[in-house]
Amino acid sequence: MTTVRLNSADPVSVDTDALIVGFRPGQDGPRPATGAESLDAAFGGNLATSLSSLGFSGKPGELAKLPTFGAVQAPVLVAVGLGDSSDHESLRRAAGAAVRSLAGTARAALALPSDDDAQAEAVALGALLGAYGFDRYRTGEAPKAPVSEITVLSGRGESAAERAGVLAESVSLVRDLVNTPPSDLWPAKFAEIAEQEGAKHGLTVEVLDEKQLKDGGYGGLVGVGQGSVNPPRLVRVAYSHPDAAKTLAFVGKGITFDSGGLSLKPAAAMDWMKSDMGGAGAVLGALVGIARLGLPVNVVGYLCLAENLPSGTAQRPSDVIHSYSGKTVEVLDTDAEGRLVLMDGIARAAEDDPDLIVDIATLTGAQIVALGWRTAGVMANDDAVRELVVEAATAAGEGAWGMPLPEELRKGLDSPVADIANLHPERFGGMLTAAIFLKEFVPDGVRWAHIDMAGPAYNKGEPYGYTPKGGTGAITRTLIGLAERHASI
Repeated sequence: MTTVRLNSADPVSVDTDALIVGFRPGQDGPRPATGAESLDAAFGGNLATSLSSLGFSGKPGELAKLPTFGAVQAPVLVAVGLGDSSDHESLRRAAGAAVRSLAGTARAALALPSDDDAQAEAVALGALLGAYGFDRYRTGEAPKAPVSEITVLSGRGESAAERAGVLAESVSLVRDLVNTPPSDLWPAKFAEIAEQEGAKHGLTVEVLDEKQLKDGGYGGLVGVGQGSVNPPRLVRVAYSHPDAAKTLAFVGKGITFDSGGLSLKPAAAMDWMKSDMGGAGAVLGALVGIARLGLPVNVVGYLCLAENLPSGTAQRPSDVIHSYSGKTVEVLDTDAEGRLVLMDGIARAAEDDPDLIVDIATLTGAQIVALGWRTAGVMANDDAVRELVVEAATAAGEGAWGMPLPEELRKGLDSPVADIANLHPERFGGMLTAAIFLKEFVPDGVRWAHIDMAGPAYNKGEPYGYTPKGGTGAITRTLIGLAERHASI
């Protein structure tokens, strides 16, 4: 487990295995950023020249490693480019990229800009997220271990490091869940993990099994899960605070593996579908973080858990299911299953009388087509709510973009035999029509937002910044940020 602390020591004399220093582009080559001024003098004024000779300019994400030859206490110096930006996300990404590059090194110190608590926290958080590793299933030679001891060279208070630690551990919990293969994470097992986390952090956890779901009228969860030998679960995770004036409800899609059901996915689209529970993971991770931070707000999380597989008992295209809200749904495509479990979770969450419901889901491939792999789509039944969620995501460094809910798309969800169909017949605007479907299950007068993070939840490419390959833990920090904003109202 990686630890982080703050220390006001001079970068020149700090005892560490590697020293990370920030640089910005300059007219005559890279120039040290705030926090690294004393280093250039220690190198006889030649540090920038040496870096330039290596082709390093200080652009965002650039890395260069140099032996220090005794000029400073640390034997290795890692220069990381910050670019011209001074925002917190640039610090997080730089810290994460640099720490990630030091896998196999035990200790690292970061001399990056940290003039206030927010900057110090950004550096600490980026470093911790960059130190993430997942080697649970390695039996041969394990990859190099992440940095285990991180020191942020800052005179700020330890509270910045403590909050960074809570956020990083919440995100790491979600990353671990997403990276776990479906053979080891089925609905009942996920529910068991939620109970364990709840017991550790003072959360109230209730689990409905398949019989209770059927008896309770949760037709969406029952229908999606009926094709698997691993039956569905609905997990309610609750945090309460005696000084709370607001209540939030988070509803997460938790398809522990999505084959598409009888509407089978092509093989190339299936190998990463262990990540289809990322929304439920983010909800659990956020609840753990909120509880550890002790925020004065009430938060209820619903994990809508099912495994979507084809079999002789699987739901069929043209089946009609009865949702928890009472509305009937014609299933035109069993691969549009996420909205079916969420519709039950949203309707149940409304019974908690929340001030805001936010559902989080790896819902549509259309999100990736529209916004790419790193930007989530945010839709809502209230413009102010949509902007609030986008602002919280942006502040957390998690890409999000507000999207509309065009009224004319609702007609495409009409069904000749039920109240609504689960799929629009046209392929265009699929992210929007999925949200329009979910909106049908939000009671009048309830503020609601939907976050489609199909792309951001899982990084299929190479690591970047503090983001590893595989599970990212996306939107966890956004949800914690929303709770903080409502705690201050």
